[in-house]
Parts: sequence; C-alpha cells; structure tokens
Amino acid sequence: MSGPNNNDFTVKFANVNGTGSSSANGMFMKSIFRMGIPVVGKNYFPSNIQGLPTWYEVRVNENGYLAPSGSIHIMVAMNAQTYDEDLNSLEPGGYLIYDSSWPREALMTRDDITVFGVPLAKMCNEAFDTARSRTLMKNTAYVGVLAALLEMDMKVIEQLLLDTFGTKAHLIDANKQALDMGYNYAKENFECPLPYSTIASNKTKGHFIIDGNATSGLGCVFAGATVGSWYPITPSTSLMDAFSRFCANFRVDEKTHKNNYSIIQAEDELAAIGMALGAGWNGARSFTPTSGPGISLMNEFIGYGYYAEIPTVIFDVQRTGPSTGMPTRTQQCDILSCAYASHGDTKHVCLYPANPEEAFYLAVNAFDIAEQLQTPIFVLTDLDIGMNDWMIKDLDWDDKYVPDRGKVLGEAELEDIEQFHRYLDSDGDGIPYRTIPGVHPKGAYFTRGSGHNKFGGYTEDADEYQDVVDRLLIKWETAKSIVPAPIKDFNKKNKMAILSIGSCDDAIREARDTMTNDGHDFNYLRVRAFPFSNEVDEFIDAHEAVYVIEQNRDGQLLKLLQTETSCDTSKLKSIRLYNGIPIFSKDVVEKIMKEVSSGKAA
Repeated sequence: MSGPNNNDFTVKFANVNGTGSSSANGMFMKSIFRMGIPVVGKNYFPSNIQGLPTWYEVRVNENGYLAPSGSIHIMVAMNAQTYDEDLNSLEPGGYLIYDSSWPREALMTRDDITVFGVPLAKMCNEAFDTARSRTLMKNTAYVGVLAALLEMDMKVIEQLLLDTFGTKAHLIDANKQALDMGYNYAKENFECPLPYSTIASNKTKGHFIIDGNATSGLGCVFAGATVGSWYPITPSTSLMDAFSRFCANFRVDEKTHKNNYSIIQAEDELAAIGMALGAGWNGARSFTPTSGPGISLMNEFIGYGYYAEIPTVIFDVQRTGPSTGMPTRTQQCDILSCAYASHGDTKHVCLYPANPEEAFYLAVNAFDIAEQLQTPIFVLTDLDIGMNDWMIKDLDWDDKYVPDRGKVLGEAELEDIEQFHRYLDSDGDGIPYRTIPGVHPKGAYFTRGSGHNKFGGYTEDADEYQDVVDRLLIKWETAKSIVPAPIKDFNKKNKMAILSIGSCDDAIREARDTMTNDGHDFNYLRVRAFPFSNEVDEFIDAHEAVYVIEQNRDGQLLKLLQTETSCDTSKLKSIRLYNGIPIFSKDVVEKIMKEVSSGKAA
C-alpha cells in the first residue's frame, strides 16, 4: 500500500456534479505538479448534467506511479449524500474535511481517523454577494485548507490563479480571498502541517498535464488529418472538441482566412463513418471518434471500408458496456468487437496506446498505417486515458516528418500505364495500388462493397471472389511488419510473465516493483497492436506462465491471443479487473499472487 508519507499520499474530493468543483480540484492537482511533485488526477463523475455525486481523486507520488493507489488518506467530503460512504473509504489514520457550517445531530465519525470541520459555506456567505460565487468560492476555500495542512507553496497556487484567469482581475481577487480564508482558518484551528506534507521537488521537469483525448486530437492535426466526422458520445466527444480547437489555431489560411479543414457533426454514427470513408476515398486524411455503442452502429460501413480498401482512422474511447452501460466509467471491452468488426471475414488493425503521450504518437502512426494498408484502422483508448488528467513527458516532434501515403499512383504514373486495375497485387505484399479521384481518367474505377475481382470489376465468380479475400489475408500478414512493436521487459531467468495492453500499464509497472521487492520477478510484454507480431508468440513460449491482465469480464485479449497466435495457450492465465474504475496496482498484485499460489487461472 502506498503512503502516506511526504510527497506520497492520495486526496479524494467528494462533490455534487454541477457545483463548479472541477476547477478547484484541478487547481489543487496542478499546484502540486508545479511544485515539481509527480501527480495524477482521476475523475469519477455521473452521466447526468448535475445533481448526482462526483469524485475527483489526486494521487501524489514521488516515484511517479500514475495508477490510482486504491488507498484514500485525505477525504474532502462536500456531499452530504455520500458522507457515510466517503467516511468509510478512508484508510485508518486518515483525515476527513467537511463543511461544518450547519451543525449535524449525528455526525458519523470513526475512532481511527481525524475529522476537521471547516465552516466553508458560512465564511463564503459572509464574504461574497451572489449565490453562484458563494458556491464556487467554497471549493477554492477548501483548497486553501489543504494548502495549509500539506504545507503547499502558496506562491505557486497564486501564480496558477494568475495564469488561469489572466486579465479577469475580479476572479483572481475572489479566488485569492477564498484561498486565504481556507488557509488561515486551517492555520488557526488545526495543527499544520499534517505528519506528511508536500516538499518541493524537480521530478516534473520536462512534463506537462493533459488528457488523452486532447493528445489524440493533436496527433490527428500533426498527422495531416483534414476531415473529422462524428456523432457526440461520451467519452469521445472531447477528442473532436480538441481537434476543432487545434485546427482553429493551425489550419486557417493566413491570407484568405478560410478553414483548411472540415468538421462534420453527423446525424448518427453510421453517417459519421460513411463520411470519414468518403473523405478517405477522396484522398483526405480522415477520422471519426466514438465509443462502444458507436462501433456497434458503424459495423456495416466498417466492413465496406475493409472490403473496398479505403483508409480512415476510428478512435474508440472505450467505456463500460454492454448497451448503454455506464457511459462515464472505463473498460477495455471493445477488443474483440473492433478486431473483427462487421459481418463476414474481417480482421482490423488495432492500436493500443497506454497513456496520453502514446495516444499522440500512435494517432500519427494510425494515419500512416491506414494509407499504407488502405483500410480502416482502430485506435483503442479508454475513458481513463481519454478524459483523466495525466502527467506525461513533453511531446517530441520531427519537423522532417512526411506522411506515408502508401501506394498511390499520380498523374504521370497513370499516364504511363496502359490500364489501371484497382485490386491487383503487383508486389506480392497483398497491397494493391490506388488512385485519387479526379487525378487522371485512367485512374477511375467503380468502388463497391459487393463482389469484385482483382481488376475492380463486379463478379459473382467463386474463384475471382476468393482470390480477392485471400489477398486481403496476405495484406494482413504484411501488416504485422508495419504496426508498432510491443514493449518488452525481459530477463531470461524469469519463468513467469505479465502480458497486457493499454491503460493497465501504470498499475502493472507499480505492481511489478512491489512483487520484485517481495522476491517475485515477472517479465512484461505490453502489446501495442493487433495483428500480433511474432515477438508475442516468442515471448509467451519463453515462459511457464503468462498472466494476461485486462479490463473486461470475458478475457477478450486472452481470447484474441488464443485465436491469433500459434503458442501454447495453456500457459495463458487470465486476470480480469472490470468494475469501471481504473485498476489499482494492489489488486494486480493480489490476483497474480493468488494465482501463483494456486496454479489456477483467475
């Protein structure tokens, strides 16, 4: 269990959705980050607009572990509805802060924690005039309380206020007043600091805080995407919002002031993928962001893109299912539905970023791979990556980057050939040459999702049909050499290993450190793409047991490995954590060690 120690503790805020607490909670986290201390924020919010409980969890950790700790050391309990739950969630020896403006007849407490009552509402009612400002400033005041208890640098917080509100002096003054009220009350009434506190460090240098939907949207811009089509759905909506903001800054012609991009809100997800495919067919780099329910609706068009061989990119920011599920909770439950999306025999390239940093780089990769392979590409993130606040390294970009458009015949090449055959494999890699509409009359062909032969003509001939779908399997084998390689940490002395994907990574890395300290060493392979490379088979074959960790009920990654690798799959042991909350390292440790002891799969 992590903490509590100096620069190693977790604070959780219990609020009511719609009360403006997000800004204050974010201010608390960013202030610690600016003090040079690694930090991460996880937002647990309802799928309604306002009124229901919401929580924000901030983990402070000197070692840079970014998964939630699973232990709450300080609870800021601002929601009377959830007070009992919040009280019970505290670790023994923890601290609970609540608004004591109104006396409670039976305030629940515990003998093994310390309760701090702060009259936040009373102070703000006396200091501010409007109902809205009183509500908002209560949140800033509890940040002041925490600043005193944790000995935070007030100058850092004040500078953050200046950076946040800019020239809006009235907001700066109001927030500064509320911050000081909370700080001074804590100093006058409580023993400050707590036995553990914040100590300025330098471990955030070269890092910044951002969410994965923002970095994915930025990756689309840097990859050269110019067309985005979408239908709003949680948790992917902010990806297109980010793309729109970035385009407004970077994709407007300086002379004409016209947009060099197109963003289309479609009437539904089926229309959105159709628009993206149409743009890809026309030569634009296009994409659509969605989540699991959207993937279900898109299936027919995805199959069309696969069979007609049209490049586009689909971002699936996964959430819990099935059906509507819990729209604001995270899971990795679309692994199989994306890998084999649509009816008939289809296999789709899927990329699996582990964090917002990798979401940026793999977004760029996805557009190159889509055009190299002439097919829809999936980028599978999840709500944790997409919507939570992560500390990541500064992004590095090569200004010499040139988009890889794949096998595209230009005007001169079309002029020189006798006849163009759209689905003819000239190079033996399963990838035919394509053309962009309007470049040259010789490049014209009829695009169809019905049976076609290698020349691009309609067919119902059995051999001609099979020739085309068999070639798509050759292209699938070629894809194995194009997709990003897995990340491997290997020592030949270790007989046991962990294999996983995506946002499980931080919890696994911390769990491995914990288990190593206890004398149990595990190798680790993080798969970043499907199809699986030969390296995945070799890794599995090199171990006696491989624990496959994923965030879904049915072991979808395990099933994909069993189906798509040639290794001895009896070695694979399934570890599944799927309650909708980002996984804890201590749960990974507990489940793996239980299986090591029993020799059975979870």
